[in-house]
Amino acid sequence: MSDRAIEWAKTMGGWSLGDDLVHAHKESSMKLADFEEVRHSETPILSPNATLSKNSRGRVRPEENDSYRTPFERDRDRILHSRAFRRLAGKTQVFIFPADHQRSRLTHALEVAQVAKAISRRLGLNVDLTEAIAIGHDCGHGPGGHASEDALSPFLDEGYDHAIFGAEVTLAGLNLTMETIDGIRNHSWSLPEPSTPEGVVVSWADRIAYCAHDLEDAIGAKVIGPSDIPNEITSTLGSMRSNHLNYFINAVVSSTTKTKKITMSKADGDLLGKLRRFNYEAIYLRPESVRQSEQVIAVIDRLVRHLIGDRDLYSSIAKESPSSDSELYKRQVIAYVAGMTDRYVFHMAEVLLDIDKTSIPRGLDYR
Repeated sequence: MSDRAIEWAKTMGGWSLGDDLVHAHKESSMKLADFEEVRHSETPILSPNATLSKNSRGRVRPEENDSYRTPFERDRDRILHSRAFRRLAGKTQVFIFPADHQRSRLTHALEVAQVAKAISRRLGLNVDLTEAIAIGHDCGHGPGGHASEDALSPFLDEGYDHAIFGAEVTLAGLNLTMETIDGIRNHSWSLPEPSTPEGVVVSWADRIAYCAHDLEDAIGAKVIGPSDIPNEITSTLGSMRSNHLNYFINAVVSSTTKTKKITMSKADGDLLGKLRRFNYEAIYLRPESVRQSEQVIAVIDRLVRHLIGDRDLYSSIAKESPSSDSELYKRQVIAYVAGMTDRYVFHMAEVLLDIDKTSIPRGLDYR
């Protein structure tokens, strides 16, 4: 198992910091002031805990403020209209070459945004900042799912982490605010806690969303059946995605209202951990998934090495001048390959490499 997978597995049940609660990050100092939970409000009411754009730390490259949109609204809009976000439509969530009704990374991001906004509204937090972080949080993902991180990591001394790469490389050209960059960079539970409560909410929403919808996709693809889900999960949650989302959204809001910490109770956190663990064992680590991950790693590794060794080829297909510095050029290649969709990366592998087509991953229905 790779180092990344080992670190990811450590977050299986979240983090216990001695307060009988489950935290999204192992070093958490986030605590909210007293507030009243905002319910069923149709007007934007912000609590004292909300991150206000007027207090933003700004952008790497200073800009004049927009007359009509706050900086966080502009962040959201920039991400929404970016190529990196659109390419998520062609990137694996669970199944490579997703069929028409299966999630892609793009639909996953939208579902994370829905969950995160529902929580933020009820806590009186800044929904615009929440949405910007949520729709941008996975823009650093490569093709073929998390396996691409294992494929790209050996080429970087610091390894490849989609959260960090997405914030610092993939979306760097958008000149986002520091708060949005921070939330995207640190959304994974194995990373430091985000600096804003909105960022912490997205950390929770990401896990809640994929635990629910990955299970639904696996059932729809007949990888598992509803009867395979352990009774200790269905006795409380049932087997429907909507029930799972409602339950865990309420769990975060309820716990946060009581404790002033963005958490779940121990019982609810354990239940979410059990659902995630079941997904790992029944879906992500099933033999077919492992075999496809190995294929993804092998193909991406060969493609990156091929492009690193041929600057002229890279220049012709990437439409970009290769850096004369070998380290910078290697990072150019990694960024280019990481930005590819499933379809494009495996098409390029077939065109550029002497590769047996049987070693190219296939979708559940066809490719």
